[in-house]
Amino acid sequence: MRVLRAFRSGGIIECINGILKETMKRAFLRQVLAVSALVLTALAVPAVHAEDEAPDALIKRLSADVLETIKNDKAIRAGDMARVVALVDARIMPNVNFQRMTASAVGPAWRKATPEQQKRLQEEFKILLVRTYAGALAQVTDQTITMKPLRAAAEDKEVLVRSEIRGGGDTIQLDYRLEKTPGEGAGWRIYNLNVLGVWLVETYRSQFAQEINAKGVDGLIATLTERNKANVKKG
Repeated sequence: MRVLRAFRSGGIIECINGILKETMKRAFLRQVLAVSALVLTALAVPAVHAEDEAPDALIKRLSADVLETIKNDKAIRAGDMARVVALVDARIMPNVNFQRMTASAVGPAWRKATPEQQKRLQEEFKILLVRTYAGALAQVTDQTITMKPLRAAAEDKEVLVRSEIRGGGDTIQLDYRLEKTPGEGAGWRIYNLNVLGVWLVETYRSQFAQEINAKGVDGLIATLTERNKANVKKG
């Protein structure tokens, strides 16, 4: 429970580092990392015929592909960071509205940021997410995903797709918020994620607001850049 409270407080990277030190909780660590891996790689699967799929069918297909890919890719399972980064760079954007994710995490300051600042924020935020979850990829083993019934009308433009990850311990909640993007070639795209009851965008918004209030948008960019450099040194 102490680990979960730390996760919800907003220190995601710090939470994972803290978990690593708690040898008595290794089983829970494997679950958290496995879920994180599913989040990251679900975003990295190419959106094949996504414009023709229902949102829950899309997530189900992506998740099945993810499980198969991770189980068969020794480099990913070994934690090859270069391979993970290349995978995300090549495939993440078709399935995610990353600009919306970044803008939501930054909050009101996004609208006042210059185009160059917005570009830098997106770049550093993506690196932060990749580095945070990349180490989790090797932890996925025999997990399976179960989809919950979709509660949405045919005309809805935004939906919540709920799922559960099972295997290796307790059942873990993993939800996605998606938006319909007609004319953009991607059909439904993900713009927020819920792991263990924690919405990713809201978690980072709290952290980013403190940085922006203290140092402005450039200060947030500098902080993200330094954090990413530090994460690279940690391997």
